[in-house]
Amino acid sequence: MDVILLQRVEKLGQMGEVVKVKPGYARNFLLPQMKAIRATKENRQRFEETRSQLEAQNLKRREEAERVAERVSGLSVVMIRQAGESGQLYGSVSARDIAEATTEAGLSVSRQQVVLDQPIKTLGLSAVRVVLHPEVVISVTVNVARSPEEAEKQARGERVTGAAEEEEEAPELEVFEEGVEPAGTGEQPEV
Repeated sequence: MDVILLQRVEKLGQMGEVVKVKPGYARNFLLPQMKAIRATKENRQRFEETRSQLEAQNLKRREEAERVAERVSGLSVVMIRQAGESGQLYGSVSARDIAEATTEAGLSVSRQQVVLDQPIKTLGLSAVRVVLHPEVVISVTVNVARSPEEAEKQARGERVTGAAEEEEEAPELEVFEEGVEPAGTGEQPEV
């Protein structure tokens, strides 16, 4: 199916391009989200008539997104979650969770703007992409920790899980003299 893009779509094309896509992608994503229109003769004429208006609107939205990106560059949000000793979360941090945290931090975004390749399932710092405009993407640092104190340590670059905890909790091993058998390890007489 041929469609005319009304805005830049990542890995597909720029505004105004006529691209060939699978019908399901067009029907279920591009057309309902108003990112494209069908490439019929009437739509092509209508698009060419309104092209300058669409480009001006796109430029205005991009400039606004760039100003917001400059204002919130280096944004970091803290997510407090329960986790096991190895650092695995009981659950995961999703795009919705990150969108809510960034909104509380002062940057209003929807979960569709948060790009996560896979949910965050471990403690630590993660860089997450937030799409403010199809041409403006910022990186938000998500700090997943068990407590605010642990989040501060992670932000400073300290490691809070793994080897440090294992060393503290390792039981001390008893050392026996050579030739002296420890009590309870000798062979039991047969009855």
